[in-house]
Amino acid sequence: MEQVTQVKPLRSEGRPGNMMERMAASVTRWAEAWFPDAYIFAAIAVIVVALGALAIGAPAQRVGIAFGDGFWSLIPFTMQMAVVAISGYVVAVSPPASKVIARLARLPKTARGAVMFVAFVSVATSLFNWAISLVFSGLLVHALARRNDLRMDYRAAGAAAYLGMGATWALGLSSAAAQLQANPDSLPKTLLAITGVIPFSETIFLPQSMLMVAALTIVSLLIAGLSAPVGERVRTAADLGVRLDDIDMKMDKPARPGDWLEYSPLVTILLVALGLVWVAHEFTTKNPILAISNLNTYNFVFILLGMLLNWRPRRFLNAVAKSVPSTAGVLIQFPLYGGIAFILTKAAAPGGLPLSEHLAHFFVAISSQGSFPALMGVYSAVLGFFVPSGGGKWIIEAPYVIEAAKALQVHLGWSVTVYNAAEALPNLINPFWMLPLLGVLGLRAKDVVGFTFTQLVVHTPLVVFMLWALAPTLAYHPPVMP
Repeated sequence: MEQVTQVKPLRSEGRPGNMMERMAASVTRWAEAWFPDAYIFAAIAVIVVALGALAIGAPAQRVGIAFGDGFWSLIPFTMQMAVVAISGYVVAVSPPASKVIARLARLPKTARGAVMFVAFVSVATSLFNWAISLVFSGLLVHALARRNDLRMDYRAAGAAAYLGMGATWALGLSSAAAQLQANPDSLPKTLLAITGVIPFSETIFLPQSMLMVAALTIVSLLIAGLSAPVGERVRTAADLGVRLDDIDMKMDKPARPGDWLEYSPLVTILLVALGLVWVAHEFTTKNPILAISNLNTYNFVFILLGMLLNWRPRRFLNAVAKSVPSTAGVLIQFPLYGGIAFILTKAAAPGGLPLSEHLAHFFVAISSQGSFPALMGVYSAVLGFFVPSGGGKWIIEAPYVIEAAKALQVHLGWSVTVYNAAEALPNLINPFWMLPLLGVLGLRAKDVVGFTFTQLVVHTPLVVFMLWALAPTLAYHPPVMP
């Protein structure tokens, strides 16, 4: 839930300085009045896909059975993505991370430089873990706002803390689509038969993908700095009525003798030591890139890190408890995506093709090898605004996206990158993934959306252009089956 703040009366800011800010204000007012919960969009997507399957002649019974069968098909991946969020939060609020934040907050010399610095930290950390990026960057904004010598616009800094989730996270290690495609055990069998296994070397570690990351990082930092208000237009945390208390992770003393293990690092040391034996085995017996691309390995490493950094089991458990609300959307929406995937791929008319095949044929009909990446990028970005999935939407799109890419002989790994780059764009104005950060900052979506909307206006044409321009530099390879 967003934390509602008691805002003190502010002096007039005057008319917003540019057209983009005025447009963002209008969109925000509309969204606050009419935008429903993200779950509703996922539920509507189920209904629309079911109606589509019925429209091509699939029997209603077959559609219903496909939905029920698919509902549970993503349970392992759902839990894996929930652990991504939990482990990221646990690491970000640990005592060593708090000390790092305090030191980092002393580095910027100017208010505008502070906003750009937050943007850089957010973008950089998002490439490793989007949950760490949200929480760590939000706590950094807190620390910067407590500096009396730095009159920083709290809204602009909050928007900068969100840039990792809105610009680059899906092109990094926590990309759900890339992780899913690199792990055959996590893929539904119906999807695996279509896409095969696509390793990280063909998705996020492509030189073309890394070039996109570099370009988006530079552009994001420039926009964050240039759009940050100065002078009379600055609104500090105090102006907005936001309290800058630290997140309370302090522990009480043991209440009874039986609690001593919860407050002793002994259990942590033994568990981490045991876990490190397995981690060492994974990285010494396998290609390190393949090892880290396994989502179970990725999560295990971050869980061990969270245990170690929080040191005492009680503090670790407190951090886990505080992180759980951020997983609610993943836990309830991903099963719906699994149901959608089965309807798309299994609910066909007798003797006919499933809906995924019809959609693939449609995209082949309106696309060419050259135009496909740009068209799919625009389509995926628009759909992503209505289905904010954190990557789970790939399950819906992959069947017909990959079929179309194979027919047009577009590099399959680049098709995943098309999805990844486009997936991040709607996050810039969709409040769903803002909620954990807004809870840390004590802000509401309307406070930051004007700045993130400005980013969206520039990012969209840049991303679409790069998706189109870089695609011809990659040769098509048939799917690799496990």
